Amino acid sequence: MQLFRTKSLEAIQSDVGGEDDRGGGDVGHLRKRLTARHLIGFGIGVVIGTGIFTLTGIQARNTAGPAVVISFAIAGVVALLAALCYSELASSVPTAGSAYSYAYATTGELLAWIIGWDLFLEFAFGAAVVARGWSAYIGNLLDLPPSLFGEGATVNVGAAFIVVVLTVVAVLGIRESARVTTVLVVVKVAICVFVVVAGIWFVKGANLTPFIPAGAPSEGADGLTRPLISVIAGLEPATFGIGGVLTAAAVVFFAYTGFEAVANMSEETRKPSRDIPLGLLGTLGVATALYIGVAFVVVGMVEYTDIDEGAPIADAFDQVGLGWASSLISIAAVAGLTSVILVDLITVSRIGFAMGRDGLLPPGIAKVSPRTGTPVRMTLAYAALVLLMATFVPLESLANLVSIGTLFAFVLVFAAVPVLRRTRPDLPRPFRVPFSPVVPVVSALACLYLMLNLEVETWLRFLAWMVLGLLVYAFYGYRHSRIGSADRVEAAGRSD
Repeated sequence: MQLFRTKSLEAIQSDVGGEDDRGGGDVGHLRKRLTARHLIGFGIGVVIGTGIFTLTGIQARNTAGPAVVISFAIAGVVALLAALCYSELASSVPTAGSAYSYAYATTGELLAWIIGWDLFLEFAFGAAVVARGWSAYIGNLLDLPPSLFGEGATVNVGAAFIVVVLTVVAVLGIRESARVTTVLVVVKVAICVFVVVAGIWFVKGANLTPFIPAGAPSEGADGLTRPLISVIAGLEPATFGIGGVLTAAAVVFFAYTGFEAVANMSEETRKPSRDIPLGLLGTLGVATALYIGVAFVVVGMVEYTDIDEGAPIADAFDQVGLGWASSLISIAAVAGLTSVILVDLITVSRIGFAMGRDGLLPPGIAKVSPRTGTPVRMTLAYAALVLLMATFVPLESLANLVSIGTLFAFVLVFAAVPVLRRTRPDLPRPFRVPFSPVVPVVSALACLYLMLNLEVETWLRFLAWMVLGLLVYAFYGYRHSRIGSADRVEAAGRSD
């Protein structure tokens, strides 16, 4: 039963404390510097990126056709439901670690570790995905050699370069990172609006017909590359059709991942009870509208079979003779993808900080630098992992892993809402999920269904990552847990 020991909300609030004491676990405190404006900037900064600028082309061409627009809408609805649950939890328990901390307070230490390990997968691998997309766009913009900057590069030099640069920005301080992110967000939102307004004039009905291409057998799909649901149900793997739309929804869900970074910054927010819900819902409202608009324009401008997988939006404008717009879009893509990598690096370091504070990771790595107010060592450790993944691992394999990791984390967040309402009905809740527990339960089922539409190979990689995490917990986290240590001391005192 020690595996399911929980951390009380009072202990969490004590760890958050103020900036004048050393804080739980002797790792220091994060500085409260953020407002709703900063949170929306971070949220849009991390959400609007690869989903528009790369995955749109891959999924439209190979899986859903023009109906990739529907895939984005489905994924957006699931993300909105998740945002409602995050808003309740983060405004009630404003702490770093987001879903990890909520799981620790509700379902116990083992599941908290699992979700924390899963969040590393989401944000660290997510940053690697975006770094590879950044490299493809900068290569397209500056006509750099594809052997170093393209998706087919064995060693992706461009991805490695941007990870190193943004790691430096991330360790300088949260306010400095917020300023850089704000500038990048303004650029990419403006260009996304331009894409919709300018591109709508080149949309052709012929390119949108049929909107949902007829389903066809998936060429070359074997047992590992088939969606798990087709294996369970005994169905033949297929692309396009309704099945293709749902499969694409599961993959482009990656485009919405990262908005929970807003919840993860609640410990650094001045008024979390008000600003966290505004940041989460504002982020998803803007992102969903832009995703659907841009996806519709791209598949309407170019026949889906001719869409470029590496840089679909810029290439679409090239194909209709607007080369100057193509360059402008590439600039926006570079700005957009840059902000995503930066926010991912910040977020994953805060999750590691929270786990280090609890003793599940070495506290020495989680310590906050007195000069910058950031967990510098943790940021550098995860940046090294991101650098390795971004340099050597193909984009699509990483994107699928991030999607399944995010969906799994959301399932546990959905479960935490009704559990916490039952165990702590007295907890002040500035924001409440409507129609609980119906909405959390339906949301969890939707996430599970999207997960089943991912490939068997993705599931196997995800399970391998989870097994690795359980080994780390067994040999380190369980033995060094602050709560476990306190329990052992208490038990020794009773025996005496």
